[in-house]
Amino acid sequence: MKKKENIRINGMTCAACSRGVERSVGRLDGVISVAVNLATNSALVEYDNKKCTHSQIFETIKKAGFTPLESTADTKLSTEKAQKRAKQNLIIALIFSIPLFIISMGHMWGMPLPKIIDPMVNPMAYAVLQLILTIPVLIAGRGFFIVGTRSAFHRNPNMDTLVMMGSGAAFIFSIITMFKISNSTGSAHDLYFESAAMIITFVLIGKTLEAVSKSKTTDALVKLRDLAPKTATVIKNGIEVLMPTSEIIVGDIIIIKPGSSISADGEIISGETTVDESMLTGESMPVKKSVGDNVFSGTVNKNGAVNVKVTTEHSGTVLSKIITLVEDAQAGKAPIQRLADKISGVFVPVVLIIAVLAALIWAAIGKDFHFVLSIFISVLVIACPCALGLATPTAIMAATGKAAQNGILIKGGEPLELLHKVNTVVFDKTGTLTEGKPTVTDIISHSYEDFSLLAIAAAAEKNSEHVLAEAVIEKSKELKIQLPECRDFETVSGKGIKAIIKEKSVLIGNKKLMNEYNINFIEYNNDIEKLSSDGKTPVLISINERCAGVIAIADALKQDSVGAIKELHSRNIKTVMLTGDNKRTADVLAKAAGIDTVFSEVLPDDKASIIEKLKADGSTVAMVGDGINDAPALTTATVGIAIGTGTDIAVDSADIVLMNNGIGGVVKALETGKKTIRTVKQNLFWAFCYNIIGIPIAAGALFAVTGTLLNPMFAAAAMSLSSVTVVTNSLLLRRKIK
Repeated sequence: MKKKENIRINGMTCAACSRGVERSVGRLDGVISVAVNLATNSALVEYDNKKCTHSQIFETIKKAGFTPLESTADTKLSTEKAQKRAKQNLIIALIFSIPLFIISMGHMWGMPLPKIIDPMVNPMAYAVLQLILTIPVLIAGRGFFIVGTRSAFHRNPNMDTLVMMGSGAAFIFSIITMFKISNSTGSAHDLYFESAAMIITFVLIGKTLEAVSKSKTTDALVKLRDLAPKTATVIKNGIEVLMPTSEIIVGDIIIIKPGSSISADGEIISGETTVDESMLTGESMPVKKSVGDNVFSGTVNKNGAVNVKVTTEHSGTVLSKIITLVEDAQAGKAPIQRLADKISGVFVPVVLIIAVLAALIWAAIGKDFHFVLSIFISVLVIACPCALGLATPTAIMAATGKAAQNGILIKGGEPLELLHKVNTVVFDKTGTLTEGKPTVTDIISHSYEDFSLLAIAAAAEKNSEHVLAEAVIEKSKELKIQLPECRDFETVSGKGIKAIIKEKSVLIGNKKLMNEYNINFIEYNNDIEKLSSDGKTPVLISINERCAGVIAIADALKQDSVGAIKELHSRNIKTVMLTGDNKRTADVLAKAAGIDTVFSEVLPDDKASIIEKLKADGSTVAMVGDGINDAPALTTATVGIAIGTGTDIAVDSADIVLMNNGIGGVVKALETGKKTIRTVKQNLFWAFCYNIIGIPIAAGALFAVTGTLLNPMFAAAAMSLSSVTVVTNSLLLRRKIK
């Protein structure tokens, strides 16, 4: 049986770490897939629990040198402790490294030192003071040495290994130099204590800034979690009781007061109000709600008190499902990240080889050990693969979080990446381009007022279960028409209905019904023909054996359909409509919407075949449908987009779910995909570019041309800056996505 787990992991610091976890866990028998996200410090593992167990996965992660966390509480506690510890370590490092830097480098800029620590007067005191100041910094950065050693031992060298080797080499060389000074054979200027300390300090600063930036990429997810109220007022045995929302059960009655958040998914059983559902749909306009309407946890009750009967458990609410989808999307991995992962997998070993080769080459040329060591340390420190590991996941996290706030749920990095390639969008008609329910569009009569004719029709139709009857009744409710009494109601199968209204004989139906009762409707023939040609269904009404008029019914286009189609065309995206309706109706609606190509009278099973044909012709296809009847087509398309209200988030066949009922979200989704991939490519470009330029400079290429040698501490600063730059660029994506 397949099982999927999102496991939080402590100790990962770079792409090499995440690659190591993936490789180790992926080797386990029964593991189907594993995607490790450095930005969230998590692993999304899918496995067969008959062949592999949760414990085996955890043990494998531990053997790889990292710490898996058992629960959300463990994760939160561990994160809080880690952040507090990181802050303390950074403060300690700064307190000791700043005076160390001044003492070791200040005299080079003309800053005088007291004679007691002047390297020319008392070199040993100068060296000892630097040692004393360096040790606390190394203790503050002990994590790099612990994790770096462990990773190297497990044959998975990572960023910590590079930092450990660079800082450690500088420290050990300085200790050796101290012994030479004590024997009067060494120079105080050959000490590297400041490099050892500043490497640690700069990396700690970078990691702190990176952590702050990374946390902002999950702001949207945090806000979603915070939307759910912690408590609810529940009626128990006639008494109002305040209790945690986690303890609410299906069937409970909860009281929702004006201005408060709704505590659970349920159905209004008394009262009416307006509800702000922007957290679900991205639309700011409040929605009217009354008895029988559904409400959702986390939405805000605006102005009326209502009682709600809970219909869904706390863990199964729409909000909970949204959070799960966003978490899974952020934990997943986009195809574009594979290149970075492959490079990261061999990056650290290659850097170690480059560092050794560069040092050997300069030694062979005749440079002294001081110069060679500086080259070795600079190469190790500057070539950190952090930026490569963060380039894709941080952008995806920022994009999926922002999209969720806009009512667009994207199920992972892959559909997000594929969106920018889409050049053809295929729409289902009913419920996607149209409202999904028939509405009255025209009332035509040569002898009755519209209100009077509609009142008679609605009075008769309220006894019918036909879908067209619903449209007539809804129109009468909308216009608040008082309906007369109806008696002797009778259904004429396949033709219409008959009844007595106000002591008048009434027939309502199609031409066949009128012909059967010899009703002459010739004066309405032109109207009937025109309505039919417009894709509308004409319903004829006879009163006392005389045709009294025609009511036209149609499934109207949604308000944003025409605008959305125009937006797609402006982006050179072809539009297609699939429908089971007859050709005339389909063509009329497609023309009104501005659709390029129409496939009418299509059976549900044939939709997938049409999608396949479009793909075979070279199109990258996004299919937009209701997520249930269109499931085969949604799964066949390059990207499947389910459209509808909150209940649609359970649609497994779709890659993307639009919480808003309009198709404007399709345009937003495509734009989100385009901007996200552009940001990812920018991130990867800068990450690769940084290393392509940085490593040769650190290896001494600049020295060969200008005589300038990169100081190891500045190499550490540059390395930290690269990661912060990538994450910051991803954060800017949140502003670009409207």
